Amino acid sequence: MKTLFRAFALLPLPLLHAFGSLVGWVSFLASPTYRRRFLDNAGQAGYGLATVRAAVAEAGKLVTEIPRLWFGGPVRIHWEDASLIAQARDRGRGIVFLTPHLGCFEATAQGYAARFGPITVLYRPARKEWLRHLVDTARARRNLAAAPTTLAGVRQMLKALRAGEAVGLLPDQVPPQGMGVWAPFFGRSSYTMTLSTRLARQTGAAVLLVWGERLPWGRGYLVRVRPWTGELAADEAGAAAQVNAQMERLIRECPQQYLWGYARYKHPAGRAI
Repeated sequence: MKTLFRAFALLPLPLLHAFGSLVGWVSFLASPTYRRRFLDNAGQAGYGLATVRAAVAEAGKLVTEIPRLWFGGPVRIHWEDASLIAQARDRGRGIVFLTPHLGCFEATAQGYAARFGPITVLYRPARKEWLRHLVDTARARRNLAAAPTTLAGVRQMLKALRAGEAVGLLPDQVPPQGMGVWAPFFGRSSYTMTLSTRLARQTGAAVLLVWGERLPWGRGYLVRVRPWTGELAADEAGAAAQVNAQMERLIRECPQQYLWGYARYKHPAGRAI
């Protein structure tokens, strides 16, 4: 499988994205379950298919660009409001980056590692051994470390923050049972992780929002950085609601690149930590 991924990594990004558009639409049309979830989630946020139609193709691009990002050379990454990162780094307390399933979240971590320095990203280990090995080795890059959703992974992220480094999480990902609370997301109750805000409170790290916009015609990615707005709530339920509201704000910037087919409102699986 790694050989196949390496072969796809040799293809130019525009071609991979063109193929991804086809994959996205085939998946949308062939799977009633996926199509229904996509439309229901978008409708929950107030969007019809006419508005988020482009997100069908973008979901496919998310899949086909992975070999290029994992095994290919550096991709072109542009920045917007990177001064917010410099300001946060000047505090020397570390940075917690929060990124929804919007655009290319792989590119945000790679872009930060290449430009600013060490970052540790949280990931859920794959269940199948061959896929777990592939993911664990593919993301190994200079200044980029991956932390699993285990106690060891949490300790790894705390250590990074206390060293003044950055960590990255996808807080709109459904966490395992016991690692979250129920909080509104686009007006519907969703099980929401509490780890991101606990990390910030325990270390005094700055919290920033970031997402990587996928530019048209395979021209690379634009990493957009946004500030956290308001004081972080002291209680977990309040903080989780704040995180969801901040993620909604980012998603509404570009709903055409959000992963609407993700099962955001599902019940959590067994505890991982």
